[in-house]
Amino acid sequence: MVLSLNALSTATLAAMQRHPRRVMGALGTLLLTTGVTAFGIAPLAPDAADLPVRQVLQAIDLPTLPPTGWDLSQPNAELAVQLTLYRHDTTRREDTAESLLQRLGVSDRQAQDFLRTNPLARGLLQGRAGKLVSVEMDDRQRLLKLTARWLDQRSDTDFRRLVVQRNGDRFQAQQQSAPLTVATRINSGTIETSLFAATDAAGMPDLVANQLAEIFSADIDFRRDLRKGDRFTVVYESLEADGEPMRSGRVLAANFNNNGTLIESVWFQEPGSKGGYYGMDGQSKRRSYLASPLEFTRVSSGYGMRFHPISGQHKAHLGVDYAAPTGTPVRAVGDGVVDFAGWQRGYGNIIVVKHRNNQSTAYAHLSRIMVRKGQRVEQGLNIGLVGSTGASTGPHLHFEFREGSTHRDPLTIAKHGESVPVSAGARAEFSAQAKRMQVELAAAAQLVTASAQ
Repeated sequence: MVLSLNALSTATLAAMQRHPRRVMGALGTLLLTTGVTAFGIAPLAPDAADLPVRQVLQAIDLPTLPPTGWDLSQPNAELAVQLTLYRHDTTRREDTAESLLQRLGVSDRQAQDFLRTNPLARGLLQGRAGKLVSVEMDDRQRLLKLTARWLDQRSDTDFRRLVVQRNGDRFQAQQQSAPLTVATRINSGTIETSLFAATDAAGMPDLVANQLAEIFSADIDFRRDLRKGDRFTVVYESLEADGEPMRSGRVLAANFNNNGTLIESVWFQEPGSKGGYYGMDGQSKRRSYLASPLEFTRVSSGYGMRFHPISGQHKAHLGVDYAAPTGTPVRAVGDGVVDFAGWQRGYGNIIVVKHRNNQSTAYAHLSRIMVRKGQRVEQGLNIGLVGSTGASTGPHLHFEFREGSTHRDPLTIAKHGESVPVSAGARAEFSAQAKRMQVELAAAAQLVTASAQ
């Protein structure tokens, strides 16, 4: 059925009267989706010139506003509102008052002199570098206010705040101590070359990277087991001063997808205990043995990294070799007693630690021995330094694991070690905390995925 143009106009006008919002909305959508298409359709309403006109006048009281722009009546118009500019940076070891202010964009001789001579202000450039500095200046680059924040060396929970402020033609300074606040941060990264390269790319502090390596040390040998494409997600504490992060705190939860295997961990402290990391199943991450006798560091991240467990490494028949610079600390992988500490033929300087169940570990080619026979050692204690003594062609650690007189693969000892679960009384509290952390870890992973798209 075909409607005439008049009938169409009549029907459309009736629809507009009944549903004006729907019709105008549909027309607006049509115009937006068709761009600049021209329409040759007859008017849908009477001509506006034929409609009655009624004028309505109403007085409105307007508030008096201060001048906010250029005074265009003057030949050399100037801005009526004073601008305040903000900059921030950190102090450097070689900084002077002049160089710091210049880097911050401040050109103020009076401010330079004050920072050099005032007893409180001089503290800004004394002591350790790295103090967070923010300034406020006017449009003539004169200093209005300087605020500096740094960690209080006398306290683990406080920071120092220095405020230098202009008061007319003079400056005033005050310094005070204030408590750090604890915030929670989430982050995630992907392994391309090394753990530290990945944490750097994600803007994660070194302390967090070190904690990650320690938390998963029983499951992953970060010098040998990493693969390109491995992913990790972490929830950690950030200690802040006036909202500015000063240092990282404890890792609260983390997961690591290593070669397709997802490993999860959460911090939990039972009443009366010192706390530790557990898997989401409640099993402690602390095992009888660490995965590696060398602590993972930024140096080892690049120096000994291997993406393949065989290619590029020297694997002895009775143990495993770790390439590392001379002087790298060597740690006991488990609790035990030193059974031997001295020189032994091709091993050079060697330490043998006896553990439970007739098990022992050996650390050879050391440049220095730091324990003596009969000494009790705890897991993680530094017992010697990497060297190249004995039958060695270069600095490295030769590491062995034995059960009685039988040698076992040292790379698997940590994964088969014993662990202690959360007690039955604390199980409900742990489960609730683990679920909360899993939600935050999932949120961190989604944020990173979204930002990468």
